Amino acid sequence: MSTLKIAAVFSDKAAAEEVANLSQSLMFEASAEATQHLPFAALVLGTSPRLMDLKKRKDEGLYLVNERTLLNQPLSALNQDMLPASVGIFPMVANADIGPEAADRHWHEQHATIALEVHTAMTHYYQLAVMHKFSGEDWNGLALCCFANEDDLRNKFYDSSEGKRRVAEDVAKFADTQRSPRRVVTRLVGHYTD
Repeated sequence: MSTLKIAAVFSDKAAAEEVANLSQSLMFEASAEATQHLPFAALVLGTSPRLMDLKKRKDEGLYLVNERTLLNQPLSALNQDMLPASVGIFPMVANADIGPEAADRHWHEQHATIALEVHTAMTHYYQLAVMHKFSGEDWNGLALCCFANEDDLRNKFYDSSEGKRRVAEDVAKFADTQRSPRRVVTRLVGHYTD
């Protein structure tokens, strides 16, 4: 299942929280206190037209995304008890050798299968394919790999060293591993988690 949504990335957690509350959207906040070394401090994801007001702000990233649900149910269909606790968000820049369309096709049709086989502790898995960038970095997608807690995300991400190798080899086929930013470990906060 896939759904069009607006994704906004922020360098300031407080600004993101304000937007998430006004737009009744989900907010994924970096679990790290210091975030200067991260590609973003928070991601707000929703369908509210209020998110489009962010087009006027040039200090944040704003994207129209296609949310593809690969494990569990769509985020908007989950009640508070079913939402993921810890989410690794991986911004993806397409491998220039194959281009954005082929990269997205590989990511969706081939990599998803490997991810589901290797990330056995994952509770939810979503791909946010960027359909249009209004502002921000030139990302082609964001993977949301969700776990029951941060310890599982950090220590049970792969089922084995062989699984880790398989994922790395496959990611290099569709993503530019030099230009794709590092993962951001987040926790879900905001409207749906009062």
